[in-house]
Amino acid sequence: MVFERARMVMRMTTTLAILALATVILLALWQYYTAAPWTRNGQVRVQVANIAPRVSGQIIDIKVTDNQYVHRGDVLYTIDPFDFRIAVAQATARVNERQADMTLRLAQHQRRQQLSSASASAEEKQQFEAVAEQAKAQYAEALAALSQARINLERTEIHSTVNGYVTNLTMRVGDFATAGVADIQVIDADSFWVDGYFEETRLRGLYRGALMRIDLMGVPTPLWGHVESITRGISSTNAERSTQGLPSVNPVYTWVRLAQRIPVRIHIDTIPAGLTLSAGMTASVAMVMPDGRRPHLSWASLFDGVNRFLIRPKPPNAVLHNQASAPLSDTDRKR
Repeated sequence: MVFERARMVMRMTTTLAILALATVILLALWQYYTAAPWTRNGQVRVQVANIAPRVSGQIIDIKVTDNQYVHRGDVLYTIDPFDFRIAVAQATARVNERQADMTLRLAQHQRRQQLSSASASAEEKQQFEAVAEQAKAQYAEALAALSQARINLERTEIHSTVNGYVTNLTMRVGDFATAGVADIQVIDADSFWVDGYFEETRLRGLYRGALMRIDLMGVPTPLWGHVESITRGISSTNAERSTQGLPSVNPVYTWVRLAQRIPVRIHIDTIPAGLTLSAGMTASVAMVMPDGRRPHLSWASLFDGVNRFLIRPKPPNAVLHNQASAPLSDTDRKR
């Protein structure tokens, strides 16, 4: 009898211990997955400078190699400058010609101005004055053309606009570069950030400036950053128009509802020494406290959430809605 009672007590104790352990594990998992915003769907992003020449011509020299680090202002490649040097020489000769013509026209105008009205009529003086002004305008135009020719010659050397890494370099000497068409890309080394794609159900608690822990796949040391901004909109397939101009609405099954993912831009504050950061890396992102731990869900917050779920809130616009939908009185009908 005593042995049977001891076995029963042991069974009850074991059962209660297992239930207590399961409860602790469930609470720990609840704290870990719901107390702080987090996502495994993160990605390293970067800005890329698509550099295009300002003039067209054949490439005669390439100064960089693929994945090479360059500084802002470094020469990337050179376009054949021969035609542009000829253009500068022609523009210089044109300036000299216009300058000589202007000097002559101005001297003729000054001589006419010194003559009396008996020797030169007022109309003749006006004509020489107009010719002198035309000569000055033509000289100014020649100077502008010379400036354009010189700047075009300088543009035969294509410079990097950012500090970063040349990427996907495929050009070769002899290729033809077209003005306005990007043919070389440089990754801006100062523009790396992380996009965390958070489920809409996990955005609660996120705010601008929140501390974030960034764990890259295969990198044991975490990165640290802060929330820079939260995207205010994503595309919606229900906003598309059909062939008849009617809205195209996709059917939604109530028992399969997937939460949308909202991009959150995270500024990277610290990067471990020796880490080669590349755009496209996969990252897990989680909000943390200043001590590095995730926020914990208090019992008050838990009960508050349960109350919001059980208690039906009253619409704040119920009074306005009732006034707007009230039936018209006889006086209102007469009006």
